[in-house]
Amino acid sequence: MKYIDIGNGKLHAPAIALGCMRIAKMPIGEVAALVDTALEAGINFFDHADIYGIGKSEEVFAEAVDMKPSIREKFIIQTKCGIRDGFYDFSKEHILASVDGSLKRLKTDYIDILLLHRPDTLMEPEEVAEAFDILYRSGKVKYFGVSNQHPMQIELLSKYLNQDILIDQLQFSIAHTGMIDFGLNVNMKNEPSINRDGSILEYCRLKGITIQAWSPFQYGFFDGVFLDNDKFPELNQKINEIAEEKGVANTAIAVAWILRHPAKIQTIVGTTNSKRLKDICQASEVELTRQEWYEIYKAAGNKLP
Repeated sequence: MKYIDIGNGKLHAPAIALGCMRIAKMPIGEVAALVDTALEAGINFFDHADIYGIGKSEEVFAEAVDMKPSIREKFIIQTKCGIRDGFYDFSKEHILASVDGSLKRLKTDYIDILLLHRPDTLMEPEEVAEAFDILYRSGKVKYFGVSNQHPMQIELLSKYLNQDILIDQLQFSIAHTGMIDFGLNVNMKNEPSINRDGSILEYCRLKGITIQAWSPFQYGFFDGVFLDNDKFPELNQKINEIAEEKGVANTAIAVAWILRHPAKIQTIVGTTNSKRLKDICQASEVELTRQEWYEIYKAAGNKLP
């Protein structure tokens, strides 16, 4: 497994992480097998959130791995907070309560990384800073980050924080490339030239913030996967062609395309299938050429100016 530095080297972690959103209703034995497969492949990074399965995903994970101190030390556990039923909440009280809930469900004394999940326009950064200070001093959270935020939201928050923002988790895939399209269509008057995220890709590279790509096989906002989808014939033809040449699965090529970017993006994969996870992890050994990368990009329907 290829490893990357997270947040200017604060953490050394696998380039592929396992997202645990869908494990809530899985049998304990299947979750244990999935985690074992991940560890065998070199994945020790597990992404959670308090809303995944309304907390059940964290509970099932802890039960499946028998969270003892000797086991806990092997894992990098990330969780998220801030999404409530019908609204967002970055209040000090909610952040602290959410972390305590996650710690209880995960049967651990600390969270490696806490992300703020989706922006809260009612955020008072001073409150967030107070909450982060309490969590850091108590040892309940080691590192912090955000999810789905643009540069100015991160700047506003960072002005008040005593801790660095290490991560911004963003939707990114071959079929969801807004943060790249904008940078390629500079000084143009076409649809891809619209700056929808404040140049977040370049900002994160400048600031040493690691981008985590969520939904690496999705197109649109949970509209479905693009792999083996009749809506994307040219893209699948190109991916399958390269996959066959390199002797790997098409899922590995889709992830290798993300890993090829020099921003050193960490990819969060949410599969619950052990065989599929093994196939995906082949991406770590695949190095796409510059030409192959652009061929895949264009096959997704993108045009170079």
